Amino acid sequence: MTRRYAEVIGDPIAQSKSPAIHNFWLGKLGIDAEYRACHVRPDELADYLAARRADPDWRGCNVTMPHKQAVMPQLDRIDPPADAIGAVNTILPLGDGRLAGTNTDAAGFLEPLAKDLARTHYFRMARILGTGGAARAIIAALAGQGFTLVVAGRDPAKAHALLDELAPKGEHHAIDLAHFADATDFPFDDREGCCDLVINASSLGMTGQSPLTFDWSHAPPGAVAYDIVTAPLDTTFLQEARAKGHRTIDGLSMLIGQAAVAFAKFFGQPAPRQHDAELREILTQ
Repeated sequence: MTRRYAEVIGDPIAQSKSPAIHNFWLGKLGIDAEYRACHVRPDELADYLAARRADPDWRGCNVTMPHKQAVMPQLDRIDPPADAIGAVNTILPLGDGRLAGTNTDAAGFLEPLAKDLARTHYFRMARILGTGGAARAIIAALAGQGFTLVVAGRDPAKAHALLDELAPKGEHHAIDLAHFADATDFPFDDREGCCDLVINASSLGMTGQSPLTFDWSHAPPGAVAYDIVTAPLDTTFLQEARAKGHRTIDGLSMLIGQAAVAFAKFFGQPAPRQHDAELREILTQ
């Protein structure tokens, strides 16, 4: 007897926490299915999709680096918000061998900010560090929430191109990531009634990657620090933010949030989020 399954694909993939998250939820709900990790190299992507198109037990997959954009031309349909973001992180079977791509990163990113975004602010600003696939979703999500964006990358031209593509309206700014490395004596005005975010949307600071250098004199009082990196979970970026009195949001928040959206699409039931504390314990062991 065959078993329904979903999976995550990427290169590399061994570090992914997605199998632990989805299998935890499947167990809590008593669903007879499983979630796997599948190592797919760029030159194997077409063969992978061809095989899954013909597999009746396959319920879809999540897509991680480096495939979020490369996979798009190979799909039959691109659904919102992936079409606007220009990146796919979830693929779903449509039947008859057809595949649709969507994106749950934006919803996952915004989830831990829900209480902040429910308030009325006279100004919202986000400093986004990074210009990769995750940054695309974050730029699109925050532009839709009325934020003025400062996107910083090692290639400012790429940051500028992302803003032109994803957030053409509004007075946004693209700068060199190195701008934030040195201290500033900029006198921030009164930020009461404002919503300020500083987001590491890059892999900098991740285990095995180069460190992220950010001087917290660039963040106004009351700014929220948000790091999408999950290994390590408590990054130097977040530690230094807390030392300066900033509230912090770690990478598991976005990861679990986006996984919950995908889980419902894969398995037809909402993720049992009442067990988030137990799930976090498992993921941080």
